[in-house]
Amino acid sequence: MGSKINTMEEFKKWVERAKRDLDTAKFLFEGKKYEESAFYSHQSVEKSLKGVLIKKSGKLLKIHDLVKLGKNIGIPKEDEINEKSEKFILTAEEILKWSQKQ
Repeated sequence: MGSKINTMEEFKKWVERAKRDLDTAKFLFEGKKYEESAFYSHQSVEKSLKGVLIKKSGKLLKIHDLVKLGKNIGIPKEDEINEKSEKFILTAEEILKWSQKQ
């Protein structure tokens, strides 16, 4: 028989991993490694959401879809996510335009 998961302990582990990934993302960004920085930023968010899911439900979903993870734990409403996504898209467009002029 499997042992019962200590949800608070697992939550803390996932949050610590998320913090490390965010530190890595910042370091890579400062080194102008933008693609790698974006990857570690995604990892940080994913691990944060998985930690909350474990804390709330005692379960771990082995997925990488941030929207699905967010919906499972009840984070911001869809219209709030849409607004934030739109801002990211506008920023990405600005950066792309700038980079094409370089």
